[in-house]
Amino acid sequence: MRTPLYLVLGAAALAAASPSFAANHTVRMLNRGAAGAMVFEPALVRVAPGDTVTFVPSNPSHNAESIAGMTPTGAQPFRGAMNRPTTVRFDRAGVYGYKCMPHYGMGMVGVVVVGNGAANLPAARQVSHPGRARQVMTNLLGQVGR
Repeated sequence: MRTPLYLVLGAAALAAASPSFAANHTVRMLNRGAAGAMVFEPALVRVAPGDTVTFVPSNPSHNAESIAGMTPTGAQPFRGAMNRPTTVRFDRAGVYGYKCMPHYGMGMVGVVVVGNGAANLPAARQVSHPGRARQVMTNLLGQVGR
């Protein structure tokens, strides 16, 4: 049995268009937010593989960069420039911890959960953080399985 050409072309068009279904999520970098001073809002973002997150410096002196040891195996770390929006595509399922480098010790951290996030969650929980970031990250990772 031969497949009609229009079905083949339709399937090819859908496959080519699938990246257009990816969503973009926005995380703001704030001096003051609902959770206090020096925060990402939202601090926990759940996305599908292939989605992007744009980190927007709503206030000056912030950046977003991955935390060593808090990315899934094979995922590329990221580092945004100070005071510049940074868009990151998340292709691998797992947990990605990120920080604002100047305000890391003050607790300015966040988590992106891609897919179910379970792939590297135990390893992410083992990473040490300075100052207030320790408690904030513990709280965020505690929400991943919910």
